[in-house]
Amino acid sequence: MQIAKHAVVSLHYTLKDDAGVVLDTSDGGEPLTYIHGQGNLISGLEAELDGKRKGAALEVSVAPKDAYGELDPKLVHKVPKRQFDGQVAVGQRFHAGPNVVTVTQVLGDMVTVDGNHPLAGKRLHFKVEVLEVRAATADELAHGHVHGPGGHHHH
Repeated sequence: MQIAKHAVVSLHYTLKDDAGVVLDTSDGGEPLTYIHGQGNLISGLEAELDGKRKGAALEVSVAPKDAYGELDPKLVHKVPKRQFDGQVAVGQRFHAGPNVVTVTQVLGDMVTVDGNHPLAGKRLHFKVEVLEVRAATADELAHGHVHGPGGHHHH
């Protein structure tokens, strides 16, 4: 079976940045299992997987616009340090309403926070091995996620 909309796909992957640093991997763990065509993967990777079959191995570079988007300067703000409880350090992440922001600079009384996704503006490099492709069940499609091994289990 080919990977297409509503297929359940299991794969192993390694994600690296331009410098070759591993950002995420499923190696040594459970494979990633998802329903194809429902926005569960970044669009650039999903497009490259279309039509592939079990056993396919590929290396894909995904531009920011097809991954987590370009950096949006409107999501970077300077706020007074007094708005934070306790110590504030670069790299800390906070919930700001429905969004998550990352502290990118602490300078005197001002803190710079960035609401962009941490991978926004970055080209992503994936090494992928397709382990299994099958049709999604009606329940999986209705719930929007995979049931059983590698997926969501209802209790």
